[in-house]
Amino acid sequence: MIDPQEMPSLSEAQLEIMNIVWDQPETTLGEIWKELQDRRTMARNTVQTLLTRLVEKGWVETRAQGKIFHYRATVPRDSAMKHVVGRFVETAFNGSAEGLVMALLDSQELKSDEVERIRALIVNAQKGEK
Repeated sequence: MIDPQEMPSLSEAQLEIMNIVWDQPETTLGEIWKELQDRRTMARNTVQTLLTRLVEKGWVETRAQGKIFHYRATVPRDSAMKHVVGRFVETAFNGSAEGLVMALLDSQELKSDEVERIRALIVNAQKGEK
């Protein structure tokens, strides 16, 4: 398995595409582009360029089947997210996880079930559990 810490970082648009790629074992440019259209307008050529860059960076691998290219992630989502969030906390919050949590709590209202899940995560983290 590829270590995401050794890979180039992802742009916001690349991360958006990666979330689509992670949701399926394999996908095509057309499928990715169609799903993106449900969220925001992006030219098909732009999606192709972003996919090419993801392949170059090692985040995605491709296989050709005739004229159609199929894409799949080389790094599992959970590994990549740990790295992305860790880098974000280091850069934006000077390494403070508390700063990240406080910013999240200040910026949006949480539902009671979310609060309970977060509490359980904190308790488990204090016990050294995952």
